[in-house]
Amino acid sequence: MALLLIVLSLVAIAVLAIREAPLWQWGVAALVIGLMSGIDLEVGYRLTGAGLVLALLPGIVLLLLSLAPIRKAVVMRPLYGVVKSMLPRVSRTEQEALDAGTVGWDAELFSGRPDWSKLTAIRPLTLSAEEQAFLDGPTEQVCSMINDWEARHNLADLSPEVWQFLKDNRFFGMLIAKEHGGLGFSAQAQSMIVSKIASRSVAAGITVMVPNSLGPGELLEKYGTSEQKERYLKRLATGLEVPCFALTGVHSGSDAGGMRDIGVVTKGMYEGREVLGVRLSWDKRYITLAPVATLLGLAFILKDPENLLGKGEHIGITLALVPSDHPGVEIGRRHYPSRQAFMNGPTTGKDVFIPLDYLIGGTAYAGQGWRMLMECLSTGRAISLPAIGTISIKQSLRVTSAYARIRRQFGMPVGMMEGVAEPLGRMVKNAYVYEASRRLTASMVDEGQRPAVISALLKYRTTEAMRDTIDDAFDIHGGRAIQDGPSNYLFGAYMATPVAITVEGANILTRTLMTFAQGVLRAHPFLYREIQAVQNPDKAHGLEQFDQAFGGHTRFMLRNIVASFLHGLTGGSFASSPAEHEAGRWYRQLHRYSQCFALVADWITVSLGGALKARQQLSGRMADILSELYLMSAVLKRFEDEGRLAEDRELVDAIMADRIAALEGKFGEVFANFPNRVMANAMRVLCFPLGRHARPAADRVNNRYARAVLQPGQFRDRMTTGAYVSMDPDDVTGVLEDALLKVTEAEEIEARFVKAARKGVIERRLDRDAIADAVAAGVLNDNEAGIMRAADAATERAVRVDDFDPDKLAAEPARRAAE
Repeated sequence: MALLLIVLSLVAIAVLAIREAPLWQWGVAALVIGLMSGIDLEVGYRLTGAGLVLALLPGIVLLLLSLAPIRKAVVMRPLYGVVKSMLPRVSRTEQEALDAGTVGWDAELFSGRPDWSKLTAIRPLTLSAEEQAFLDGPTEQVCSMINDWEARHNLADLSPEVWQFLKDNRFFGMLIAKEHGGLGFSAQAQSMIVSKIASRSVAAGITVMVPNSLGPGELLEKYGTSEQKERYLKRLATGLEVPCFALTGVHSGSDAGGMRDIGVVTKGMYEGREVLGVRLSWDKRYITLAPVATLLGLAFILKDPENLLGKGEHIGITLALVPSDHPGVEIGRRHYPSRQAFMNGPTTGKDVFIPLDYLIGGTAYAGQGWRMLMECLSTGRAISLPAIGTISIKQSLRVTSAYARIRRQFGMPVGMMEGVAEPLGRMVKNAYVYEASRRLTASMVDEGQRPAVISALLKYRTTEAMRDTIDDAFDIHGGRAIQDGPSNYLFGAYMATPVAITVEGANILTRTLMTFAQGVLRAHPFLYREIQAVQNPDKAHGLEQFDQAFGGHTRFMLRNIVASFLHGLTGGSFASSPAEHEAGRWYRQLHRYSQCFALVADWITVSLGGALKARQQLSGRMADILSELYLMSAVLKRFEDEGRLAEDRELVDAIMADRIAALEGKFGEVFANFPNRVMANAMRVLCFPLGRHARPAADRVNNRYARAVLQPGQFRDRMTTGAYVSMDPDDVTGVLEDALLKVTEAEEIEARFVKAARKGVIERRLDRDAIADAVAAGVLNDNEAGIMRAADAATERAVRVDDFDPDKLAAEPARRAAE
């Protein structure tokens, strides 16, 4: 009977916890269990008096606490004060950042019980006929015009022809609505257009990206007055105005609260008359397009000591749009980030007077600048940097797969060597993963979401993967990669990688300070509501809010404990899945690890409270776990959207195995470094009661698709989709495509030739024509010899590196420095 009672109690607890049952149901269950504890199979019911009261006491207490007045007076009121001292306070800038973005699939991952319909309902990659035509037409054309070596080495700029083409075809107005003269393209289209251009030149991609990301165009579209829209949007869309936006200062980067750029509301002279305006002083740097901008967007802190606007003295961060030729505006000399050709530089101003109608949105939006920026940044960041990072990964794979097939060492293509197959396999997986995440995130934006947390994690993960992939590409190319010159197709992207990692917040801060810390506030089902409750100046109303939020949080925590443990015991076998096909097991694993993440995220936040901001290494590891869950979601979404292609099934399996192994490793690092050892061990047992046993994909699997990408065809094209492809043998990358086709055509012929050489029938020597010897020896016929000569000549062109006159190399930098 005792054993039965224990089993029934555990089952009841599990069922109630999983169902997130209200308190009264717990009370009823406790009463029933208390009554059952008095049953003795031999003597009958044995509890009376004090024993019966004691057995029923837990149920009675729980039922009493289910009554709101009693619960608030006995438990919630004292708890309210304790929690208020524990939870982190939310500053004004943090509050505005939290209010700016939206939560979507990230909230489902934080919940531990993802609603799969929220993922499957997001539309797949979709372009309109007009967008596809633009991608196939003007975008292809401008790519053919771009010479990255000329831009970064000789001009330190895009060519005048490229600049004019971009303006004439409204590349700078992709996000501006058609009614204002723009193209009105979707986020997906913008992402793909920027991607294709960046596959030719990262500097050109950045030049197009910035006006369509965090720029005055988007700010005016969303917040501008009707006069501002009428005055500027068409000119911005058609390239008559070139915009930049100045946010980062000498003393403030990610820390907007540390901004020293100040504007003071006052009266001053403008166009010959005295008007109310703002006297501005600023010192900004790292501003992309500043050297060529005709319109300067500015972020500054606005003060109104005389309360002329009626908003108090300290108005807050405000945005303005100032013509670059306005009196007092100074555009400094150029920065030269990583020797890239895109325009970047500082701007300053001292006591510059501007009228109030220069404020973006007018005085109605004065003080709301940080929210405005965060809303635009959450969408712009979701489009732009994932596009740059993803295409760099795919373009690196495209050229490296060709080179690894063309280049031979030890009598075989280097790509066939296991040592080379390992990094090549990583590149294939990265290309699939990050293209999947790029598509998914752009589709979210097109559906009206502003995925602030997702855009932050995707920015740092994509650009870090870009760095790793380009490093792998360099390793495989060897000396071919490090010799810069007109024929080097990797060096520009290699030099640009630190720019992508640093821009819009360095990855080190995005990962450790922003992603998880903001994500847990935005996406946790109850935490933000609890913080709002304890910070509510109306204590009575705050207590009411807190009671509801804390009750939900308690049920959430109990469900996390039980569900994590059960999923851990069963390996996620009973977790949910939206599909019963071959990918169903991966959905169940994603659910299982999402549940573990929900538990650990909750416990870390509750136990550390305000100290979480200082525990940045721990926060960074939790950001890594969240990002792994998101990448897994994107991979499954892409696999489904593309019709579950049979040839991708093993690749998806390998990617998911890798991601889960990495994810379990990060959980282990969190447990090992959590300051409370009791809680760390409890989390470990609840999430992994049978231990952590995930393993990445086997070498033989990785080698298989590494070899598949060495062949021209659909698989290679799909892994590198969106990259600009030239078949011109005189083009910097077209020479590789041409050589790959010719080498592949000669593959069987070459195999016979190599076999004959190993037997000593012929010999490869510079002083002899080995192909002619092969014809003479009967190894090849004349037609086969012609095919092999064409392959040899194409290979020679593809592996050749540049050399220079030493005096010319010394003269060019000296000339440019003098200028």
